[in-house]
Amino acid sequence: MTHPVGHGLILAAPTSGSGKTTITLGLLRALSRRGVQVRGAKSGPDYIDPRFHEAACGEPCFNLDAWAMPPAQLASLAAGAGLLLIEGAMGLFDGAPPDGKGATADLAHHLGLPVVLIVDAGHMAQSVAPLVSGFANFSSRTNICGIILNRVGSDRHERMLRKALEPLGLPVLGALHRQGDLAHPSRHLGLVQASERNDLQAYLDRAGRAVEEAVDLDLLVQLAGPIAAPARGLKNTPPPAQNIAVASDQAFAFAYPHQLKSWRDQGAGISFFSPLADQAPPKADLIILPGGYPELYAGRLASNNQFLDGMNKASQTSDIYGECGGYMTLGRGLVDAEGTHHKMIGLLDLETSFAKRKLSLGYRKLSAQSGPFRGTHMGHEFHYATTLRAGGPALFQAEDAEGAELPPMGLRKGRVSGSFAHIIQTVLPLR
Repeated sequence: MTHPVGHGLILAAPTSGSGKTTITLGLLRALSRRGVQVRGAKSGPDYIDPRFHEAACGEPCFNLDAWAMPPAQLASLAAGAGLLLIEGAMGLFDGAPPDGKGATADLAHHLGLPVVLIVDAGHMAQSVAPLVSGFANFSSRTNICGIILNRVGSDRHERMLRKALEPLGLPVLGALHRQGDLAHPSRHLGLVQASERNDLQAYLDRAGRAVEEAVDLDLLVQLAGPIAAPARGLKNTPPPAQNIAVASDQAFAFAYPHQLKSWRDQGAGISFFSPLADQAPPKADLIILPGGYPELYAGRLASNNQFLDGMNKASQTSDIYGECGGYMTLGRGLVDAEGTHHKMIGLLDLETSFAKRKLSLGYRKLSAQSGPFRGTHMGHEFHYATTLRAGGPALFQAEDAEGAELPPMGLRKGRVSGSFAHIIQTVLPLR
């Protein structure tokens, strides 16, 4: 099989839960095993799926966020040799309120790439035709070039589906029959992380075999469209510090690779340490505790004295910043889902709890006048924690995706700051 250079496809679906992730992983594994130069990307804010993409094909995976990132940045991140498979988020046209900005369809339009529609056909037969027709004809900006049917019940069911779709003239690239062993374990923020699956490679091999048996891979590659070269003169946001230490393990895994790469490309030094391994942070100008799942490891973190003491000592000489899980860890204490209180670092006057879950979700426009991330940023919030106590000045002024003012977010105290928000892209840095 020959493969195009600098070509791509969007893998989207009518709804969440249609099997996009499983099929994307299967395609990445199957194509890479065939010798195709292939890499993955993920539409929208997501920390978990991209790490599965990397494991499936061995290539770095970036997030492409059409709400938070300008078109020039999207093109720059998408550029590269080989075949790029971009996994969509939610339904094809689902984005931020009020008008769906940032949807997978927007990303397809900005990059000029065709869309393969993945349809969960498990509970339909002939009705698949009007569903696909509606999506294919809804917007002139979206080019649906083919269909993959998922969760097909039998050979007879597959024949019915293919017959119903024939008048539309769209190629059916394949039909995956129901396979229970391809289901992902999940938790409240989505899938279990790739690093937590001991059977990861075996699972990816199963997904790859299932997709290779069911999908016309040669035709899929042929349908890919060219990725336009990024515009020259794209200006990257300056790094927040010259030497940056980032916590990185199963408790603190939610750092965006595109940010770290941008900082490195501009000469910043990036080092890593593991709070779960009881490592103190290395000497740095800025220490970042990203988001993750500290609530699952709160007991271990509370007893890791080298980490706790190291963070307290570092606060005298370094800026410290925490996002979501990292923000909670900077507080005085965290109550886990079972109601057990765990002492945290204590650098912020903050107490949080998972005993009573409350969903906070959405894009955020953030502005800060102090701390390491001064300026205006596009970000998002996604967590189930509740705040029991928060004392001190706020870090960010915040708006939602519709421009409505939100209560100030986060805390700051001396050289320490943080919030529940995750920064995706800095719009206007202050220096």
